[in-house]
Amino acid sequence: MRIGFASDIHRLVEGRRLILSGVVVPFELGEEAHSDGDVVYHAVAESILGALALGDLGKHFPDTDDKYKDIDSSLIVKEVAKMMKNKGFIINNIDVSITLEKPKLKDYIGQMRANLATLLDTEIENISIKAGTNERLDSLGRNEAVKAESIVLLKEGK
Repeated sequence: MRIGFASDIHRLVEGRRLILSGVVVPFELGEEAHSDGDVVYHAVAESILGALALGDLGKHFPDTDDKYKDIDSSLIVKEVAKMMKNKGFIINNIDVSITLEKPKLKDYIGQMRANLATLLDTEIENISIKAGTNERLDSLGRNEAVKAESIVLLKEGK
C-alpha cells in the first residue's frame, strides 16, 4: 500500500468558471490558473503522484508549456491514473476536503464523487469529498481563493 497527500489552492477571479471535480458550479468567480483550475482534480492527481513517488504536477504538466493552457483537468487525472495502473496500483480510497466560503457545495458533492470514481476506475464508495468554509478567516474566508486537499491510499491491483 502507498499513501499520498497534496493540496492545491487557486485565487478566485471574475471571468473564469468555478470547476470542482469536473462540476461547473454556478458562481460569479472562478479559478485563476494556467489550466481550467480544478483544484480537486489537481490535488487528487498530485496525491496519487506523491503516493507513487513520481514528483508533483509541475514536473509532469508544467504551467510553462502552452499545450496545458486551459486544459481540462480531467485529462490530467486520466494521465495520472494511467501512471498509477502502469505501476500496478489501484485506488483503495481517497478523501478530499474543499475549503470555500461560498457558494455552498452540498448539492454538487455527489456528482463530484461520481466524476472522480469514473476517471479513476473505482467505486464511488472509495471516494469521499467534503466541503467547508474557513469561517471568514484569511484569503479563503474572504472568498479570494479556493483550496482542495487530498489524501489517497493506493493498493496493489489490476
